[in-house]
Amino acid sequence: MMHPDIDAGFGEIRQLIDQARKEALKNVNTRLIQLNWQIGGFISQKLTEAHWGDKKIEQLAEYLKSCGPDYNGFTRRNLYRMKQFYDAYNGNEIVSPLVTQLAWSHHLLILSKAKMPEEREFYIRLAIRERYSKRELERQLDAAVYERTMLSGKSVVPDSVPRHNIVIKDSYVFEFLGLPEEHSESDFKKALIKNLKLFILELGKDFLFIGEEFRVPVGLHDYFIDLLFYHRELQCLIAFELKIMDFKPEYLGIINFYLEALDRDIRKSHENPSIGVLLCKGRDEEVVEYALSRSLAPAKIADYTLKLPDKKQLQRKLHELFENVNYEKAIEKEAEKGGK
Repeated sequence: MMHPDIDAGFGEIRQLIDQARKEALKNVNTRLIQLNWQIGGFISQKLTEAHWGDKKIEQLAEYLKSCGPDYNGFTRRNLYRMKQFYDAYNGNEIVSPLVTQLAWSHHLLILSKAKMPEEREFYIRLAIRERYSKRELERQLDAAVYERTMLSGKSVVPDSVPRHNIVIKDSYVFEFLGLPEEHSESDFKKALIKNLKLFILELGKDFLFIGEEFRVPVGLHDYFIDLLFYHRELQCLIAFELKIMDFKPEYLGIINFYLEALDRDIRKSHENPSIGVLLCKGRDEEVVEYALSRSLAPAKIADYTLKLPDKKQLQRKLHELFENVNYEKAIEKEAEKGGK
């Protein structure tokens, strides 16, 4: 309740101050990134033209340090990072306009953990879109989101594919749960709720948590959905059913039942039909394909792991995928030549 002596207009003044501060911080970050870009470009040019060597960079760092405490951050190491930053994106007309939208700490993370140009662009766009903090971005890098996305085929998908099949992942990584390999469904659910912030980060930021053991009364009985979310982009309820076993076709029955109950009694008139996610320990792709082929309900079968993926192994798989694609394209070109 507002104090009687406080004018209603005071709140508007506060909003103006908050907005100005946000814009000031944004402008400061933009100028800092531009400065680091300019310094990196200057150093890169000097080294490329052989006017400078490694010793000269060290002398530059010592000179700036002698100029006073305001220049202490320009160490030899940081100056080389600025050069690396410039070299990574210089000439890239798509990425270079985006770099000022991220903090310097974010760029350092991406440069240290992402080696390929396409991978760096992926994480820059992802961090901007999701407004990741440094910690959130680091987890996405460690969880090999780029490799997993590319291997899933979701980086480029036809317009005909339902949006929920793109938004909801096929596989999730829950290394933050701290669960042993053998665990109960109750332990699994409790651990997800306890680590809800990280759970939603893995799901995607448009997921809003509604509740656990969400009650749906049908007839004379009460039924309980393990976890219920709302998705802002899809504008629908999303029910999660948790299974610590591999997927079985009979699991679809319960999730379809929950979706029917949600759509009849819980869903609001302006919302889209509810979606169900069966989160299982593992899945056989052929069994999943058979089970879903005649299902009319929008249900997804996803699996989970309690360990961070082996990034090097995923990179090898991705390399093999690119090699196969390039080989197939080469065969197609030869076939086209032969047909002419």
